[in-house]
Amino acid sequence: MQEKESSTKKSVLSKIDSKVLKLVPETVARRYYVIPICKNGDTLTLAVRDLDDVVAIDTVRTISGCKIETVVAPEEDIVRAVERNYSGSVDMEAVLLDLVKVNGNGNLGQTEATEDPTQVRLKANDPPVVKFVNLLLLDAVERRASDIHVEPRKGKTSIRIRIDGVLHNMTPPPKAMHSAIISRVKILSGLDIADRRLPQDGRCTIRIANREIDIRISTFPTLYGEKLVMRLLDKQLISLGLRDLGLGRDQVAKLEKILEKPYGMTLETGPTGSGKTTTLYAGLKHANRPGKNIVTIEDPIEYDLQGINQTQVRPQIGLDFASGLRAILRQDPDVILVGEIRDRETAQIAIRAALTGHLVFSTLHTNDAVGAIAQLQYFNIEPYLVGSAVDLVIAQRLVRRVCSNCQEYYILKNKALHRLGLDKDGKEELKLVRGRGCAQCNHTGYYGRTAIFQFFEITPAIRRLIFERAGLDVVRAEAIRQGMRTLRESALNKLLEGTTTIEEVLSVTIDEALGWQSSSVSQ
Repeated sequence: MQEKESSTKKSVLSKIDSKVLKLVPETVARRYYVIPICKNGDTLTLAVRDLDDVVAIDTVRTISGCKIETVVAPEEDIVRAVERNYSGSVDMEAVLLDLVKVNGNGNLGQTEATEDPTQVRLKANDPPVVKFVNLLLLDAVERRASDIHVEPRKGKTSIRIRIDGVLHNMTPPPKAMHSAIISRVKILSGLDIADRRLPQDGRCTIRIANREIDIRISTFPTLYGEKLVMRLLDKQLISLGLRDLGLGRDQVAKLEKILEKPYGMTLETGPTGSGKTTTLYAGLKHANRPGKNIVTIEDPIEYDLQGINQTQVRPQIGLDFASGLRAILRQDPDVILVGEIRDRETAQIAIRAALTGHLVFSTLHTNDAVGAIAQLQYFNIEPYLVGSAVDLVIAQRLVRRVCSNCQEYYILKNKALHRLGLDKDGKEELKLVRGRGCAQCNHTGYYGRTAIFQFFEITPAIRRLIFERAGLDVVRAEAIRQGMRTLRESALNKLLEGTTTIEEVLSVTIDEALGWQSSSVSQ
C-alpha cells in the first residue's frame, strides 16, 4: 500500500472521476468522510479528512480491492463533494444533456394538460430528473439562495434563484421535463401530483453538507403550466440572537426592556421577506425561560423553535388567526406570537390579550412604524385601546452587505453629500465602500444582507396624541422630536459604517428619496 500525504484543494475535489465512485459505496463515503478522486492502474486516490484514520482507509481498500493513495481535504469540502456526486448532484451540463437524451432533443412531447399522471410519476422518478432536482437544491443552498422559482413559459421553462433579495437566472431544463420536475418536488413534499389545476402548499426537510434545510413549497397554475416556488429556510438562522440582527445598542436595550415586561404588545411591520419573522423568533428565544409558557399561531410555521408551542393556521377547517388566538388564551400563556393581524377580530383579541396580562407579538403590513397606528384604527380599534396596549412598533427592511472579498473605497463628492443630507458637519467629501464584484459574490459586489430598523416607542406624549386622534404626520413629527430614527437614517448609518452602498440605501428607502436617481451619487 502506498499512502501519501498531500494538501487537497477544492480544485482536486471538483475533478472527481465519476467512474470511480462505484468503488466506494455512498454509505461508506458518508460514514468515514472520504471520497474517491481517480484511479491510476490499481491505485485509488482517496480524499480523507484524517490521514491517521486507519479504519476508513482499510475499509476502502478492502471494498475497492485497490491500493490506496490518500490526500487530505477539509471535512466540509468532502461533505459537499459527496452531496454533489453521490446524491445525483453531478455536473449541471451533464444532467441537462441526459434530460435531452431521455426526452428527445427539442421534442416538447405531450402538453401538460393531457399528460397521464402515471406517466408523470414515472418521469418524476427518472434518474436524470432526480439528479437535476438534487443539483438544483444543492446549487441554490451553496449560493445562499432564499427562493427557487421554476416558471413555465411559452415553449420553455425558466429557473431563477433569489440571492440577497435579487433574482438570478439559472440554466433551464428542456420544456418537456417541466411537469416531471414539478412532480418530483411534489413527491418530496407529499403533494398531489395529479392535481395541476389548484394551488398547493407543502414542505419537506433535506440535509446538505451537515445542514438541515426546511423547504416550503408552493405551486400555482398559470397559462403555460404550474409555477413552483421553493423557499429555503436554513435552520442555522434561528440561532441568531438579538445582537446578531443588525440592531443598534440602544435598540437592543429597548427591545430587551420590552421583553422583560409581563404584558403589552410589540408589532413588527415591513414587506414580505424583510426578516420580520427572524426578528420575532430572536425575541421569543430571548424571552424563552422554563418558567414561561410561550404559544404561537403562524401561517406558516417557518422554523421549529425548541421549548415553544407552535400552531399552524388551517382556514379550511376553521382554524384561522382569530379562532386560534381565542384557543391560545385558554392555554394559560405568558407570551403569545400572532403571525399576522389581518382583520378586526384578530386585532381586538390580540389587544385584549395585551391588556390582560400577556406579552403579545405580531406583524402588520405598513410602510413604516407609525403607519401601524393608522392600520389598527382602520380595523376600528378605539384609540384608547391602541395607546394603552401597544408599547413598541418596529419597522424593518433588509439591505445587501458589501462583499468583504472585493470591497474598495471611493470618494463621494459634496453634491451627492448634500442630496443625502450628510453634509451637515461641513464635510465636502466622504470615503465610502463598494464592491467591485468577484467570484465569491457572483460578481454582484454584495454578499449577505443585514437589517435596518425604525423603533417607534409609545411614550406618554405619543400615547396622548393617539388618544386625541392626532394625524399621522403629527405623531411622526413628535416621535422624531423624541429621537426616533427613520429607516433612511438607519440605512445611512450602515452606509457610513461601510456595511452597504448608496444604491442599497436608495432602493430600500425609496419612499424617502423622492426626486433623484442613485446614479447621480455614484460618480
